[in-house]
Amino acid sequence: MDFLALDFETATAQADSPCELGIAVVRRGVVREVHNWLIKPRYWPYFSPWNVAVHGIKPEDVANAPRWEEIWDEVAAVLHEQTVVAHNAAFDMSVLRSSLASHGLPHPTFQYFCSVRMARKMWPGHASYGLKPMCELHGIPLVHHRAGNDAHATAELVIRATEQRPLFDITQFLLDERIKIGAFYPGGHRTPGGKMTPVRY
Repeated sequence: MDFLALDFETATAQADSPCELGIAVVRRGVVREVHNWLIKPRYWPYFSPWNVAVHGIKPEDVANAPRWEEIWDEVAAVLHEQTVVAHNAAFDMSVLRSSLASHGLPHPTFQYFCSVRMARKMWPGHASYGLKPMCELHGIPLVHHRAGNDAHATAELVIRATEQRPLFDITQFLLDERIKIGAFYPGGHRTPGGKMTPVRY
């Protein structure tokens, strides 16, 4: 089972204000490494107090961090032609789309799915499918709202869902469980619901 888990934290309510990105790399059903980037957002030094209260990242923490456009080549190489999961993927993919559009950067090619949708399919009947209650349910350690930690925990949640099939193809798993798949491609984006959106700069 090979896939990536991705998580963004943002500085403001603006989608194109990432201040941290984490990507956990799963190979053969095991988290092998976690990439973590602090990012100096384009609106720096302004950070929304509401966002800081959630993740604890402050303007001074990213004062010397690279800008989005400086890390993008490295991030794009990790994402290229992979299967990516995010918990509440609509949020994380909107951050990615908006950040690429703001900087005039081309879309990468990868497919993605939402682990919230997956959790509802695999473990029905729970009051909440947030990352914290799902991690508590499955005994997954979590330092919430830091990107690398959330990405790692999301990866472990997917591993729990697929633990009987650690060498199974992730795409086949998604098809078998009827979990909808979205995609980024050079010309635009397709949501898991099937809506196609062309790139606009």
